[in-house]
Amino acid sequence: MLKKIILAATFFSLPMHLVADELQINEDAPKTYIVEEGDTLWDISSIFLEQPWLWPQLWRLNPEISNPHLIYPGDVLRLVFDDQGEPQLIVEEEPYEEEYVEEVIVEEPEPIAPPVEVVREKPTIKLSPKLRKEVKKQPVQTMPLHVIAPYMQYDHLLTQEQIDQLPHVIGNDDGQKSGMDGMKLYVTDNLVLGQSYAVYHIGDEIIDPETEEPIGFDVRLTATAQAIRNGDMENKRPGTLLVNSASREIRAGNVVMPINDGQLLPSFFTMQKADDSVRGVIVKSSSDGREFGKLEVIMINKGEADSVKVGDILSIKRKSPSVVETRTGPQYTVDASRWARMSAEDGSEYDMPEEDLGQIMVFKVYENASMALIMRTSKPARLLDVVAAP
Repeated sequence: MLKKIILAATFFSLPMHLVADELQINEDAPKTYIVEEGDTLWDISSIFLEQPWLWPQLWRLNPEISNPHLIYPGDVLRLVFDDQGEPQLIVEEEPYEEEYVEEVIVEEPEPIAPPVEVVREKPTIKLSPKLRKEVKKQPVQTMPLHVIAPYMQYDHLLTQEQIDQLPHVIGNDDGQKSGMDGMKLYVTDNLVLGQSYAVYHIGDEIIDPETEEPIGFDVRLTATAQAIRNGDMENKRPGTLLVNSASREIRAGNVVMPINDGQLLPSFFTMQKADDSVRGVIVKSSSDGREFGKLEVIMINKGEADSVKVGDILSIKRKSPSVVETRTGPQYTVDASRWARMSAEDGSEYDMPEEDLGQIMVFKVYENASMALIMRTSKPARLLDVVAAP
């Protein structure tokens, strides 16, 4: 009996235009692979494929199937080829293990009147086979959605014009400079009674390093609250929010937006190679650090206006350190003398190549920027690293 395997495709489906793409198997791809705890489908596919975003083809995944197959830690995957020579990953059949359970049967003799001695026969032991049942761990996912959930549901990138049109907090019922859980906030808006709202802190303005034009303000969730009083702004009476969850101090000036009750994570993303014209840089990370790695959320300076789409796969690229010829031989430009660096302007500096560091997947697109998740990186990515079509 074959074990039922289910591939986690509730997050991604195969776009039709990728069907014709030819799968390129890595030269060092193994024949078999044992799924480990913490693996994602992207991780597994990158072991076998040069283009891991084409993983649905490797699994022969049909996006029209409503009950896709899942794999679990401990499953053994095997790379096979069909009659046309096309590669495919399958899960090896797992034989059931039989356990023998002892059933003790005690045969009681017929009752005999005393003083005759009662002779009891020895118990009869019967062995019966039983299938061993093991509870499976969590199935392998394509990507951990909990990492991007806050950026899908709450955090935003807003322009100055958008911020100017939003209502804001003017104070609270305790007269404090900041508010926390349970406080009542007063807002410059006619609120919808019972509606849930999100309160946001306006962060720094992000400037495009290539155009030097403003991209927008990084806006982070501060609290969620519920409207308990409508307000009447025509008569200068603010609406009232009751804070039910605060992640940081709520201050006057924080902006307020309704929480969309239907704002759920998408059931799947369609992954595709980004348009060849897309080329930008990393301008921010969720950790606000200068270096970051796998499964970190980053922002790039390209968006809808640049043909970026949700599900786009881009490569992270970095130009190798520049080298200049000197009297003593080639040196890294940063280590060369001032004279050598000045001479480099005459053409003695080499045009070093860009090298791939990893891949990212875009999951949220704005007009001039996008949020993406780092799917793989061979070394820490940095601010101003280039992102381009793979």
